[in-house]
Amino acid sequence: MVNERLQADAAMMMEAFTDQMAGLAKIQRDRARLTATVTACQKRISVTVNADGILIETRFAEDIGDLTFAEIAAAMTEAVQGAARKVSEQGRELMEPLRERKDRLPPLSALLEDMPDVRSMMPVAPKVSTAPPNSPERQYDDEGARFGDSEPFERRSMVSDLDK
Repeated sequence: MVNERLQADAAMMMEAFTDQMAGLAKIQRDRARLTATVTACQKRISVTVNADGILIETRFAEDIGDLTFAEIAAAMTEAVQGAARKVSEQGRELMEPLRERKDRLPPLSALLEDMPDVRSMMPVAPKVSTAPPNSPERQYDDEGARFGDSEPFERRSMVSDLDK
């Protein structure tokens, strides 16, 4: 009897896992197609980002010359960040049905004796900063930490404007 229940539980988990993987594959395909466009400065600047928040298109209106370089730079930064937030929200919305289904499943610890609750062990990713480089928000406590007696690695690049 116990063996039959265990087999039924395992079959249910495998079916749910298979459904989850099929759902995840579809979500990944749909997410890869996402884009978000945001305009700034009375629609004189338009930016589009892909699903990863990477800028893929920039358009300027004819009268962009009315703005200073500082205004254009600030508007571009704000617009790209806004588009990235927008596409990130679209991605979260795509994932919601899968999350809801996953939340209905019993944790593995409820099915297997002595199995820890893996969900509670998952680390929570910190919020990613949108602050400019060298701002106080980007100063981290562990920045000076080094591993043992290792020497710092000097990065070299063929591209001259990478952060150094």
